[in-house]
Amino acid sequence: MIIPHPESDLSLNLMVLGTDIVKFLKSHKGDYVLTERVLEDFLKRDSRRSVEFFLNSLSFLYCFGLIDQTEYKIRIIPQTKVSKQQELF
Repeated sequence: MIIPHPESDLSLNLMVLGTDIVKFLKSHKGDYVLTERVLEDFLKRDSRRSVEFFLNSLSFLYCFGLIDQTEYKIRIIPQTKVSKQQELF
């Protein structure tokens, strides 16, 4: 289990930032979205966010198999495929 530091700002926590990206991608119903559009939405939500936070969040989501990437586009992986990936562990 990943436990955030008790004194950290949760609004800038990697898991919370990743959740915002997932929500944005879910609103596009599994279609590929330009990474730049996702970045624009990510940055406009809070002035303290940076490109570094965005890239770290994308890496976090990709490592857990929640997003898929092709060329300059990303999409959320449908739940059925995520379940199959979790069976590997």
